[in-house]
Amino acid sequence: MTQPELAELADGVWTWLQPGGESGVANAGVIADDDGLTLVDTLMVRSQWEPFAEAVAALDRTVKRVVLTHAHVDHVGGTAMFRNAAVYASPVTSDLLDQPMALEAYKAFMPAFASEFDDLAEFGTRPVSHLVEGAAELTPRVELLPATGHTPGDVMVLVADADVLFAGDLCFFGVTPLAFQGDPATWANVLDAIAELADTIVPGHGPVGGERELRDLQTYLRHCVAGEIPAGPWDDWLEREPRDAINIERAALLREQKDEIPPSMLKAIGLG
Repeated sequence: MTQPELAELADGVWTWLQPGGESGVANAGVIADDDGLTLVDTLMVRSQWEPFAEAVAALDRTVKRVVLTHAHVDHVGGTAMFRNAAVYASPVTSDLLDQPMALEAYKAFMPAFASEFDDLAEFGTRPVSHLVEGAAELTPRVELLPATGHTPGDVMVLVADADVLFAGDLCFFGVTPLAFQGDPATWANVLDAIAELADTIVPGHGPVGGERELRDLQTYLRHCVAGEIPAGPWDDWLEREPRDAINIERAALLREQKDEIPPSMLKAIGLG
């Protein structure tokens, strides 16, 4: 696998894109202000967060803030690498990070990283220090935008002066989305608003994209809501199995007013 690197997307805005983007392989970002750096997510296990932290350290600027886009472990595992930074996230994310790690579920769902999860549990994650309960200007460059769709507690990071949006897992580009805790119908509708925020979108998984990739994602989600996914650009996406079934089942459960984990997801984490 190619080693990721910090790539400057705009002046003082860097991406850390992990190749692939499948389960356990997420992206992160770095934004520079006059007082220091804001990080967007911190990856999952030591083999991911250590190279990221080394690259951030090479920028020779203080890490002042970490923004967590949501609570899934592939985005929050490295928070303890940045012990002096304030940690910002939604109340939903904060509550979930206070719970014990679901180690056996992680190992079942992401077997490629199974050998690293015990180390993650020992290393631990940091609690959220600052709750994001509404849209807020975090710094002169960074605006925090709460949303919902992928999870009930998503947070996006907008760098308006660079026309860049870090969308977290509200955007998957070239990778099948995963809605086991989300609402595919709401998620698809939220993408209309996201399309207006910035021309350049850094997804939680996959390569940097824009409106075309966003509209493909939106159409896919609406097919999930309809209960059938025809041929389309998603035919080349990673992780179609078991995510198609998970997303369709989740949408069907919500139509029945059942806020439950889909059976296909329970099976994928070793509980079905």
